[in-house]
Amino acid sequence: MEIEALIRPIPDFPIPGILFRDITPLLKDKQGFRAAIDLFVRRFEGRNIEHVVAIESRGYIFGAPVAYAIGAGFIPVRKPGKLPYQRLSEEYALEYGTNSLEIHADALRSGERVIVVDDLLATGGTAAATGRLLERLGAHVEAYAFLAELTALQGRAKLAGAEVVSFVEY
Repeated sequence: MEIEALIRPIPDFPIPGILFRDITPLLKDKQGFRAAIDLFVRRFEGRNIEHVVAIESRGYIFGAPVAYAIGAGFIPVRKPGKLPYQRLSEEYALEYGTNSLEIHADALRSGERVIVVDDLLATGGTAAATGRLLERLGAHVEAYAFLAELTALQGRAKLAGAEVVSFVEY
């Protein structure tokens, strides 16, 4: 299954100059979606990962089924104002602005082994902010895993100290 062929490029979205990688054609293709999930599962099954931490919102699409398949719990990292309990917050820069992320303050215990899952690694700001949240909770990030990576933006440089995995590179 050629995953890359099912990811559609959309120029000038969400703002002029950005080439957005649209995963909705991949998601609607049942064989393509299964193949994408299987890439993550094969990479992380048997590694004693306790939780899959996924970044809102497209990270959830991949993170939840991966957590289920490898027998791990699922931890959502959310945009501001979405979590109802005590939370930690971390600001980050996007390739086209700034935002912040939140996680419940009791989401993880110190030393728990996690992987961070998202659809795309661009500048690395979102994943790095997630890593900082997890560090504050004392979790051990085994790896960051992405369906696709924009290599020219060098986002993986912000994720030093953990394995960085991407299955499609642009």
